[in-house]
Amino acid sequence: MTKEKSAETRRVLLGEVGPAHGIRGEVIIKTFTAEAESIASYGDLENESGDRKFTIHPVRISSKGLIARIAGVDDRTAAEKLRGMKLYVARDRLPETNAGEFYHSDLIGLRAIEPSGAPIGSITGVHNFGAGDILEVKFDATGMTEFLPFNGQVFPDVNLVDKTIILIMPAMSEIGEGSNADRDRDG
Repeated sequence: MTKEKSAETRRVLLGEVGPAHGIRGEVIIKTFTAEAESIASYGDLENESGDRKFTIHPVRISSKGLIARIAGVDDRTAAEKLRGMKLYVARDRLPETNAGEFYHSDLIGLRAIEPSGAPIGSITGVHNFGAGDILEVKFDATGMTEFLPFNGQVFPDVNLVDKTIILIMPAMSEIGEGSNADRDRDG
């Protein structure tokens, strides 16, 4: 058995259960869907290990996230036990993306290559700290990782079929490395 999951068994993180809300078992869910309430439209969601399934019933949206009921959770104590649980769905249950759109799970694991095809490393994470998506690249030569902006200048081509992504290192990284070398050399 290989470590990589097939497309049929890959899962995508759709949300995370937050604190209980009230005394009747409602919870606040931080969702990663375009519209918070659409998390329920994918059917039962699974926990990280995949051994439990949960049916989500949206109640309303608040400034803290989606307030929802989870089937079988009827009081605050049971709701608090779910806090921090991540909610997943099978990748094949998600709609197809438009051109130029990708699910984060589709990007993680892609081989980063130069335009010539020479290997550079791999994508190990996708992050967003508020200013757009950033890909975490682990470089083969050093084993180090670097965060790079996910845009057309740095990553001009994503090929999900070949599982590759072209990476053109931004000039800022090259300038930064050069100035560190100059500073170290000058003492």
